[in-house]
Amino acid sequence: MTRLPLQAVLFDMDGTLVDTERLWWEAVTRVAGRPLTGADEPQVLGRPVEHTAAWLAATTGRPAADLAEALHREFADRVRAGIVPRPGALGLLDALAREGVPTALVTASPRAVADTVLAVLGADRFAVSVTADDTEHTKPAPDPYLAACRALGVDPAACVAVEDTPTGVSSAEAAGCTVLAVPSLAPIPPAPGRTVRPGLTDVTPDALRALLPHTLKVMSWNLWCGGTEVHDHRAKQLKTIAETGADVVGLQETFGTAARELAEALGWHHHRAGENLGIISRYPITARLGDPEVGFYGAAGVRIAVAGREVEIWTAHLDYEHYGPYLTEGDPTRNEGVRLAQMRDTLERIAAADPAVLVGDFNCPSHLDRPGVEWPVTRAAAEAGFRDSYREAHPDPVRDPGHTWSPVQPEPEPQDRIDFVLHRGLTVLDSRTHVSGVPRPWPDVADNEWTSDHAAVLTTFSLHGSAECSLHGSPEFPLHEGPEPA
Repeated sequence: MTRLPLQAVLFDMDGTLVDTERLWWEAVTRVAGRPLTGADEPQVLGRPVEHTAAWLAATTGRPAADLAEALHREFADRVRAGIVPRPGALGLLDALAREGVPTALVTASPRAVADTVLAVLGADRFAVSVTADDTEHTKPAPDPYLAACRALGVDPAACVAVEDTPTGVSSAEAAGCTVLAVPSLAPIPPAPGRTVRPGLTDVTPDALRALLPHTLKVMSWNLWCGGTEVHDHRAKQLKTIAETGADVVGLQETFGTAARELAEALGWHHHRAGENLGIISRYPITARLGDPEVGFYGAAGVRIAVAGREVEIWTAHLDYEHYGPYLTEGDPTRNEGVRLAQMRDTLERIAAADPAVLVGDFNCPSHLDRPGVEWPVTRAAAEAGFRDSYREAHPDPVRDPGHTWSPVQPEPEPQDRIDFVLHRGLTVLDSRTHVSGVPRPWPDVADNEWTSDHAAVLTTFSLHGSAECSLHGSPEFPLHEGPEPA
């Protein structure tokens, strides 16, 4: 399986790299004038001074500004008295530096406190530092981590954030980072994309790389009469799958045998449904879903095992008659009833599966592409929680129309986006249309490299392993069996 490369590691400061959470807790206790309890943790741990001051003001009646000043003073006094790096912190920072992996400090503490800590840790160990003074919103908002990633020029999906509080974990996850949690005071449960360890001792750069998500490339492809309009179509189809790096392909117009023949040539798994639909997958198929004798139009699905999880993949082909863009007068959506019924039937079959991917030739445009035209088929999918991966990656339909109809049917035939990769519960890294070579237009298509009258759509998703998988770890990174505050 392919993982994202590790582009950067983003470290929280207090309680993660240095043992300051205890100092902060003591400072808040002193200012509050009473012992703190577990019920106070959400207002104290991982929070900026201003948040905790406002919380204390609401309970004590004292001015928030005075409380903030007192908190700053009490905490700074304790920091100056001596801070100690947490075990393994400096060793991990130095190991990342040796391997050329950039690091950032991302803290909800003010700049004055961060600079004091950086003087102890070594400011040169970090390419970037982001403090509570540097963004409009601090943790648990994603802003600090997003700012660090922008400054480093990296993708949050390819970064590991190291955090010690639920507040910090929420911030990093909202930014799209993988999280290594090393709880200091409050426990943190494991979850997909989140691994829990008692500390940083024995954590290595390779161990952090092993936490990053896998990539899953899903393609939708109408084969056009199985590809038979083009000479040597099967070999050319195999070449296309190889050059795209697709992991799963939802097929339409298979002419019965295409899914099996392609899968056998690739050494993959496959599902054939009726004479028109099929799915091929490099990952094992654990269940075949839908009506195996589905007609020419309809949907079929599989469940695949990948990264210790199961993902449902469905392929759909909707009726082509009364194509809306052909209408030049009146409501172009007035004949969408048949396609809408087929989409609703498909969505009922998928039900609440999550994560799930629905690909296909819908034979209609998207409501996201034409302002003022509410195409009901894609709208129904959106209302069922499915997101359009291409439009997530390319939100401007004018700049990036993403036409899939048609590379061999030029104007005056309408050029439109009618092939889709929709998803629920995944993260989109990239999405694009794909056509091999420069196809000649119909009817002179026999020698084309591209074997279809549709462009394919290829989306790359990130997919974290299950929480159980993350918790158990890997041989080079044996993980702690659950959260254990230090």
